[in-house]
Amino acid sequence: MNYYELLFTTIVTEDYQQDLLINALGEIGFDTFEEVEFGFKAYIPVGDFNQETLDTTLSVYQDMFTFSYELTLIPQKNWNEVWESNFEPIEIGNQIFVRATFHQPKPEIPYEIVIDPKMAFGTGHHQTTSMMLQLTLENDFAGKNVLDMGCGTGILAIMASKLGAKAITAIDYDPVCYESTIENSHLNNVQNIKALCGSKEAIPEEIFDIILANINRNILLDQMGRYSEALKAGGEIYFSGFYETPDLDIISSEGGKYGLKYISHKKDKDWVAAKFVK
Repeated sequence: MNYYELLFTTIVTEDYQQDLLINALGEIGFDTFEEVEFGFKAYIPVGDFNQETLDTTLSVYQDMFTFSYELTLIPQKNWNEVWESNFEPIEIGNQIFVRATFHQPKPEIPYEIVIDPKMAFGTGHHQTTSMMLQLTLENDFAGKNVLDMGCGTGILAIMASKLGAKAITAIDYDPVCYESTIENSHLNNVQNIKALCGSKEAIPEEIFDIILANINRNILLDQMGRYSEALKAGGEIYFSGFYETPDLDIISSEGGKYGLKYISHKKDKDWVAAKFVK
């Protein structure tokens, strides 16, 4: 699959301004983002790119702050090289070390996750993924049946397994993410993740103790009812991929319609990861 890379140069007065633009791009098909010194890079499959839709989306932010972009075609054969050149290992709370196959391990850190850096979202670098990883550390996964929606690289599913989850179902609509989850499960010697390619219709007819859903606000709102059906009474659900204002109130209100009660949330540069209980 070929991708377009859009390199955005931004001049902002507040960090949230760039984040708002990234969120808007995510809602029109851009599936991977990388922050750089003077802005960010956004990637979208060539088949999903629509110049008119992009122009309409960007017009909303033209009076908010200054930005420009350059568009480049990234052939599939070059994609891994692009990611390998930019992927740096990260540590989360001195408890989790996320690295690629070409980085040296850190055996002194309790949990290591090895991610082959392809184009699937979820390397732990984005605030939403790192906060979700923090939430997994703070909660009990031992013996639990877990559903990971929008699994990306499979990083959250792998972490759930390392924390003692009994079984994990990992679902993503993108075939590259589906394949990446399988490959990364093998890299981490994790045997109890079942990867599925699809969306909410792919959720199996079973009941889960915990659901992880790091996607975006609109998809979460659309899939909320199905999540509730699949979650046991007293079960926990962790949402991320949206902002504190106004998204958290919107998510909480919609969740309340399905018996999902807001418990708490983390915040990093206006991005939020929130815990709910059914």
